[in-house]
Amino acid sequence: MATDAPPKWDRKMQQRLAHGEAAALGELYDRFASLVHTQAHRVLGDESGADRVTREVFGYVWEHPGAYDPKQGSLRSWIAALTHQQAVERLRQAKSDGRSSPEEIEEKVRAASAAARADYIVTSMPAPLRAALDLAYLRRLDYRQAAAHLGVTEDEARRRLRLGLQLLSTAHHGPRVTAPRTHGGAR
Repeated sequence: MATDAPPKWDRKMQQRLAHGEAAALGELYDRFASLVHTQAHRVLGDESGADRVTREVFGYVWEHPGAYDPKQGSLRSWIAALTHQQAVERLRQAKSDGRSSPEEIEEKVRAASAAARADYIVTSMPAPLRAALDLAYLRRLDYRQAAAHLGVTEDEARRRLRLGLQLLSTAHHGPRVTAPRTHGGAR
């Protein structure tokens, strides 16, 4: 099964949600709940907060299916953006509760944004690149073992890994909200 839904599926799902079809919400939840919860947990670092954001995101999707515009991208991307916005809002609310400094909040937001971009990049990259990265970094195979597993030459395996890593490295080039802090003293 593809990680990102095709546009036709997205439009059909939106129509089903707009008609109040509860089974559609269940199907959407089954497909994207892991993404939402994982992304919210990355931002918040808190299981109960991630659970709350997950409920809120799917509640919003259920109540506002017309807010999704298929011309702007996939349903998956829209749900990921909603998740990020909601989790960042919760994180910033924690700031007003005095639990974190503004610098800590912004650093968490930057890290979460990079993680969200990395997730999008990995799920959007061609399957051969994603498969090579999976073998090398999740299964801990070297490029020779990955080549044998993929049925390609060692040069091709290295090429796929290099290109996949180059794409993935762009996730950390997002805009900086504040200048990085050093541990050497106050500014």
